[in-house]
Amino acid sequence: MRKLFSLNCIFFYLILFNIHNSYGAKNEYKVEKFELGRLLFFDKIISGNKNISCASCHHPLTGSGDGLSLPLGEGARGLGISRAETSTKIHERVPRNSPHLFNVGHEDIPNYFADGRVEKNKHFQSNAKTPAGHDLPEGFESILAAQAVFPITSPVEMAGQAHENEIGASASISDFKGVWRKTTSRIVAIAEYVELFKKAYPNKVTSKEDINITHIGNAIATFEKNAFKANDAPYDRYISGDLSALSNRQIQGMKLFNQKGKCISCHSGELFSDFKFYSISQPQIGPGKGVGFKSREDFGRELVTKNIKDRYRFRTPSLRNIKVTAPYGHSGAYNSLNKMIQHHVNPEKMLLEYNIDKNTSLPIIKNSLDSIILNNKILNRKILASSDLPSISIVDSEIDLIIEFLGSLTDERCLDMRKFVPKRVPSNLPVFD
Repeated sequence: MRKLFSLNCIFFYLILFNIHNSYGAKNEYKVEKFELGRLLFFDKIISGNKNISCASCHHPLTGSGDGLSLPLGEGARGLGISRAETSTKIHERVPRNSPHLFNVGHEDIPNYFADGRVEKNKHFQSNAKTPAGHDLPEGFESILAAQAVFPITSPVEMAGQAHENEIGASASISDFKGVWRKTTSRIVAIAEYVELFKKAYPNKVTSKEDINITHIGNAIATFEKNAFKANDAPYDRYISGDLSALSNRQIQGMKLFNQKGKCISCHSGELFSDFKFYSISQPQIGPGKGVGFKSREDFGRELVTKNIKDRYRFRTPSLRNIKVTAPYGHSGAYNSLNKMIQHHVNPEKMLLEYNIDKNTSLPIIKNSLDSIILNNKILNRKILASSDLPSISIVDSEIDLIIEFLGSLTDERCLDMRKFVPKRVPSNLPVFD
């Protein structure tokens, strides 16, 4: 009787939030385009100093992230938590946590990045409103494809500094067109890539002169959408009618998630996110986004909307595969899922008593100012005052049950993704360095 009630409860939420199985259609994509995207995703040729790829911060072997609270982008070497500074080449940490890529190509996603700065908008080219405004070319097949070409425009993430290379020079003045043109020219100078583009786009590309940044973005998005799909977790089997797919503790945790914990108020739908923006008063660590106190704050969604009411609000993350995608939050402030949930229950206590050394994974950078905002009591009170979190009253044992349920959102196919890592890339730059 208890299981029947739980199942009926879930079906009610399916109807309430209009969840539909967008993955149910036959998985159709051009293999050649997928393969081109896979190679571009792992090839450091796409970065200004040829030392970082998309996979450096979004690797299949590290939960499609990098395992760090805040990434080390341009200038670093290595993979995941072993990633470390190389001499003095690192300018600063990347300001926000590397988001996981699981289900990143789902058709219901309306925006990307923690502040939603790439979003669906029919009034812009390629139906995507982006930091490039109307300079974004036509031809991107999705907003995911448009999003894929923006990390290469960031000096700290992939482009490098103005004095280091020609791509970094364009990135330093936000010359998006210049970055994309120079990156494309570098890629099409490799004959093997030109042949791969011809195979991926047989009716559009007959020579290297036909290749532009939209072909690159569309290929990378094809790889990301299909390689990182995660829609066969125990939870999926349970709501499809397999009552044995979840344990009794997971069912209890699901009820807490949907009801007493109020988690579903934001983490709803097939991907367990409404993709809206909220302040949860998470600790602010790292270099910030060049605004506020000593230019070290991150105003979140306000940086896009220019509306002060959006200050400290960030995009609701998807909870799919959450147990393998730590650290958590826009600043990666919590290595522990338990601590992240405790923060939702009591944000004041967690923020004011926060210890950066105990809660984060941050490789050391000399002269780092990671805690400058965290140590400002006045700012912390402002961050707390911005909170959109509902009042929640749950105990530690109930948090444990919710975590048990969240474990049921893990698609076990995503635990071993070695098959997607190429042994070499057309540039012949190192894949594993």
